[in-house]
Amino acid sequence: MRHLTGLLLLLGTALGAQAQHDHHMPAKKDTVPVVKDTSAHAGHDMQEGHDQHKGHDMSNMSSAYSLNLPMNRNGSGTSWLPDNSPMYMYMAQKGKTSFMFHGNVFLRYTSTDFTAKGSRGAAKLDAPNWFMGMMNHRVGKKGLLNATVMLSFDKPVMGGEGYPLLFQSGETWKGKALVDRQHPHDLFAAVSVGYTHAINKDMDVYAYLGYPGEPTISAPAFMHRVSAMNNPDAPLGHHWQDATHITFGVGTLGFRYKQVKAEFSSFTGREPDENRYDFDKPLFDSYAYRLSYNPSRQWALQFSQAFVHSPEALEPEENVTRTTASAIHTALFRKPGSFVASSAVWGLNNKSDGHKEHSFLAESNLQLQKNAIYGRYEFVEKSTHELQLEDELGEAKFSVHAFTLGYARTLATVWKTNLAIGAQGTINVEDKALYGIYGKNPLSAQVYLRISPALHR
Repeated sequence: MRHLTGLLLLLGTALGAQAQHDHHMPAKKDTVPVVKDTSAHAGHDMQEGHDQHKGHDMSNMSSAYSLNLPMNRNGSGTSWLPDNSPMYMYMAQKGKTSFMFHGNVFLRYTSTDFTAKGSRGAAKLDAPNWFMGMMNHRVGKKGLLNATVMLSFDKPVMGGEGYPLLFQSGETWKGKALVDRQHPHDLFAAVSVGYTHAINKDMDVYAYLGYPGEPTISAPAFMHRVSAMNNPDAPLGHHWQDATHITFGVGTLGFRYKQVKAEFSSFTGREPDENRYDFDKPLFDSYAYRLSYNPSRQWALQFSQAFVHSPEALEPEENVTRTTASAIHTALFRKPGSFVASSAVWGLNNKSDGHKEHSFLAESNLQLQKNAIYGRYEFVEKSTHELQLEDELGEAKFSVHAFTLGYARTLATVWKTNLAIGAQGTINVEDKALYGIYGKNPLSAQVYLRISPALHR
């Protein structure tokens, strides 16, 4: 209760700050700049959202892995977002070098199963967070060098067991599987370099090394999707879809032809260990490939498959073939700072013991300048082993559904930084066999303050 009281005081302070901000500062219009696209599809499908952004000449700001693609397309690792994606970041340019910084901090109170229907609920005052800096440097007329560093202070903020999240699973703490908790991320979430050579305006070849880094599997990781920007929680299907976004040892080669990209990675299959401050041993014992296609400014599509060797420390003999497909869509509205971003992600884990488990996610964020309404639906198949319920229920597999709806409002923008307040609720719908443990359709809720860079102008 004292945690909740503290957070309410924090929210009250923020509301007071908004009142002072609105009184003393004139309102500024948000804009979503769309970087000039010099690739072959430019001009074919750019009318939506184009006229409203005239006057923002950003043609010298390219993608991290192509001189001929817009910066808006940057996802996590080497993945693609739609070209319509808004960019929330700080940016500076000096000669042939550009610098970018973005991130997210959620100061929040979260309570799972707050009506105490089952025995797995918990509450916590915490702050999921991440910070990323990037540098792009042009090398001659056709070369592009990228360096990226991403940090997360999850461990010192929330401890080794992470934060409460019903039906979540994956990784360990003190030698035991984490269940109904989202694990904290490593301090060094990405340290990578990449070099791209433009053969011509339609073709690129590139190489990428990360320690840690992100191999070529799945859609952009959840914290880098605009459709998830206001949701503090990781997806329940995280370890079915994009859990490899922090991998200690990644090497990738890729080739782009117009709006199609093929890439291949060799990487370390083992997930990060419990020491969140060190660098795990690189093994390069797994591999993945991904095919990406952006048919227009609004869409980013991908199919990928990874052959992961021994991902779990508690099950070192088990390998996983992970297959994913995704579609991401972003539509810009006429009013600046307004858009809707949506993602659909499917993931399948085919384990070497013969067990197959599916997952599916659909999420969307409707941003209307300062106001946002967002939601997420998830379906995941989880075993009693995954949920640590073998002693109670034997060997079985269950279907879990989660429905989340939230609202966020930007209270103030100070020094190009947004301060937003938000709240969301989640209802889980699980198989009847789990009622005795989780209760029937447990409810979870949270309130938060979000601190992040403002929309880049």
